[in-house]
Amino acid sequence: MWGKILGALFGLALFKLPGLILGVLVGHYFDQWFQRKLGNWEGIQSVFGQDDEQALFMYSSFAAMGHIAKATGVVTKAHINQASHFMQQLGLNAQQKKEAQAAFRDGKAVNFPFKVQINEFYQRYKKRPDVLQLFLEIQLSIACVEGRVEQEQYKLLLQVADCLQISKNTLDQLLLSYQAQSRFQQNPGTAQEQAKSLLAAYQVLGCVPEVTEQELKRAYRKLMAQHHPDKLMAQGVPAAMLDVAKRRTQDIQAAYELIKQQRAKSR
Repeated sequence: MWGKILGALFGLALFKLPGLILGVLVGHYFDQWFQRKLGNWEGIQSVFGQDDEQALFMYSSFAAMGHIAKATGVVTKAHINQASHFMQQLGLNAQQKKEAQAAFRDGKAVNFPFKVQINEFYQRYKKRPDVLQLFLEIQLSIACVEGRVEQEQYKLLLQVADCLQISKNTLDQLLLSYQAQSRFQQNPGTAQEQAKSLLAAYQVLGCVPEVTEQELKRAYRKLMAQHHPDKLMAQGVPAAMLDVAKRRTQDIQAAYELIKQQRAKSR
């Protein structure tokens, strides 16, 4: 409301009637932006019972998911189901789900300040690189829900990575890992399917089949350390979001065990 009033006054003083109209329009967009920034923070913070830092994590995560899901112009049923499944896996209660859904809807809006939101998130967590990567992985989970990432979605993921000071190479490796994760989780039957599953396991760890035992173990330990729930909680990740890290460590562990078993058989 104050944005429209102040905009109208300044516009009228500077440019008479045309300035009044322009000032009201500019003030209207300011009011919308301010209400979204302030109103949603107060709402989600009170509902999740967290400090403003963790509320920022929750709101930014779901709003960015909504924006990436809408990147192609249409939010598919798969994206909606993935977001709902994600909320369910986090163990959110009815009111928390309502707030998460509101953040998701905010992100779908055409005028949603996507880069502004990600930059604000980065400023709060910039000294905690593991948290920044977890945030990027959360966005990958929605982008990869249909097994492929559309060009428009990839461009947004690049924006997220750029805002978080994560390299394009790291993004591409994570993307390959997430796409491989779904293949790895399938139950292989034929020898060909088993070979594909093994290759996917290497990709989950960010490795190639030719990697040495020492390099394989180093990659495994690095990933496990990055996704350790206790470490992430100490760095400000909301408790509800730790389930993402727990599932990721389970996949990393399973991929590593499969590779070790196959290598033991080949000796």
